[in-house]
Amino acid sequence: MIIHAYIDVSPEFVRAFFRQRRLSKLSMKEYTTEQIRNVALVGHGGSGKTSLVEAMLHTSGATTRLGKVDDGSTVSDYEDEERNRTMSISTALVACEYENHKINLIDTPGFTDFVGEVKSALQVTDAAIMVIDSVAGVEVGTELMWDYCEEYKLPRFVVINKLDRDNANFQKALSSVQELASDKKLIPVTLPWGEQADFKGVIGLLSQKARPGVGAETEKIPAEYEEAVTAARLDLEEAAAEGDDELLMRYLDGEALNADEIEHGFKAAVLAGSCVPVFVTSATQQTGIAALLLGISRYLPSPIERPEVLAESSTGTEKLGAKVSNPQAIFAFKTTADPFVGRLTYLRVMSGVLESDSRIYNHSRKTDERIGTLHVMRGKEQIPVKTLHAGDLGTIPKLSDTLTGDSLGDKEYPLQFPGAKFPETLFAVAIRPRTQADSAKMGPTLSRLCEEDPTLKHYNEITTKETILKGMGDQHIEIALRRAENKFGTSLDTNTPKVPYRETITKTGNGQYRHKKQSGGAGQFGEVHMRIEPLTKTNMESDGDRDFRFTSEVFGGSISSNFMPAIEKGIRSVMSDGAIAGFPMEKVFVAITDGKEHPVDSKPIAFEIAAREAFKQSVSAAGPVLLEPIMLIDITVPEANMGDVMSDLNSRRARVQGMDSGKGKSVVTAEVPMAEVQHYVTELRSITQGRGVFSLQYLRHEQVPSHLEQEVINRVKADTEKE
Repeated sequence: MIIHAYIDVSPEFVRAFFRQRRLSKLSMKEYTTEQIRNVALVGHGGSGKTSLVEAMLHTSGATTRLGKVDDGSTVSDYEDEERNRTMSISTALVACEYENHKINLIDTPGFTDFVGEVKSALQVTDAAIMVIDSVAGVEVGTELMWDYCEEYKLPRFVVINKLDRDNANFQKALSSVQELASDKKLIPVTLPWGEQADFKGVIGLLSQKARPGVGAETEKIPAEYEEAVTAARLDLEEAAAEGDDELLMRYLDGEALNADEIEHGFKAAVLAGSCVPVFVTSATQQTGIAALLLGISRYLPSPIERPEVLAESSTGTEKLGAKVSNPQAIFAFKTTADPFVGRLTYLRVMSGVLESDSRIYNHSRKTDERIGTLHVMRGKEQIPVKTLHAGDLGTIPKLSDTLTGDSLGDKEYPLQFPGAKFPETLFAVAIRPRTQADSAKMGPTLSRLCEEDPTLKHYNEITTKETILKGMGDQHIEIALRRAENKFGTSLDTNTPKVPYRETITKTGNGQYRHKKQSGGAGQFGEVHMRIEPLTKTNMESDGDRDFRFTSEVFGGSISSNFMPAIEKGIRSVMSDGAIAGFPMEKVFVAITDGKEHPVDSKPIAFEIAAREAFKQSVSAAGPVLLEPIMLIDITVPEANMGDVMSDLNSRRARVQGMDSGKGKSVVTAEVPMAEVQHYVTELRSITQGRGVFSLQYLRHEQVPSHLEQEVINRVKADTEKE
């Protein structure tokens, strides 16, 4: 008898099954700290970072085919959203092997909205490759990334890419970088052999050979390039000599330096930051890639060659180098959550050795964590390894408590590493669940998103009763919400957050109200008379509430004291919900002056109702006004954009407090209503072509101008009716 069994499985399960079978065949040998190179690829969006990673993987033999960004087939852009948008939106860790070195390439996004991913990568890398589009030259993103590299004091390469494109211009692109890096020497290591449609290959200044293309044999330098090569070679030798005092003395004496001495001195100059090697490539043609990989292994530092990092220990601040002999110390710089795989923690071994099937202590959470299998990442591929040495990057799946920024290691030797300093999140949206089912999942989903991306923040705004999600820009928020839907099955809608206005009064007002209910059975009766005034220092209790004071001036027992809590409760309910536009009230002094009660029908609920209505009457007579939040804004822009920024601020009811300038930048400080700068992130980028940055800080609430107040009230009421 033949029994047929049919198992219904999802396509995701099938893909994961065959992927695991394929990964089980992948392996990577163990590399020591001296053999490791951690390199972040940074630059403006569209400069070709992902394509460059793809070319290095293929050239090194890590992949058998060359993926393309436009096809969604690259190793580092593996998320669905990245493939759909043909752009990087998150950091990808990609490991390859070349010349007995392990090179951990970190492919970073190039757009400003995802700058948090870049900063997370730069804090655990040892060097950077600045990728430049040979047509566009230095762009806004290039300037920003260069500043970040300077912040972390990273040695770096400049790669001028896309030399095969129309309008490519090596010299123009190089000049634009030199203008940006005026304090450093840009030293070409390879030169282009032709440009645009005539781009044939690269000329190596150290090898003194021309390589026409990928896998091709080297050739003699074409005669028309000999003069340029000789001049560039002299610049390289001079930079190498300046990297070492002994070599410099010999060089100045006219002594020739051999190839090993040039390599030694040049690397020293690169590590010191005095010079920046320049390579030329065409990632899509795989031209110049072998020279770049060789340059990474020879001239960029291993973890042990980088300065010691500072960590907080039980005895104070301590310096720690990337040595296997030092105490075990691990830093978690990124976490991802996958519905099928679970949580994946990206880490750097700061010192010591990390092994599979071991335990480790989380000093940030004070918990033990069990390590199963360690992995080296190649995009989404997880290559199992037994050991990670000091300075190496890898991942651990399914850690229960560890989050981004946590420090782990030997329980007996607690060390805490500082996390990355992320820019302030300034773009906010109000979010709400699309369905009732989404409502139950919204909280956990937002927490998971913020775990993965530290530049996302969420909180509940008490004043407006909205859930607020903040990020770096509209695109950042949009992608986060798509992740919520695709990864966690939570659909969320957005709208512009309500401004947290407040209400107050400007003068004294009186009101009274009698609540009487007689409809069979027990009746209700309560009468309340009150006076309200603006709360000032003169009528405020020294240690009391700064927004509300309640007192009784009733004499003769017209209202029993046991009804006063109910009266106060009724007043506070109106203050919470607002009397004119639905916003909380502040700075109100209330005095109960008189009232009446019934020996049988008076109950707390009756006085609570009477107090609410009497308070509303009093507010109407007390000159109620609307208050709006005023923010302190600090804007930094290029001096050329200062005029446009000032003109824009004037249109936003801003009051300029001060201006300063220096190093080509202008800084303006102003007070501006929150309502006027809710989407200022997008608008400032438009004015300054992405070069402007700003910070916001709450100052106070102040009265809305009278000519705008009614407009605001009408708008708020219209929005409330829609809801």
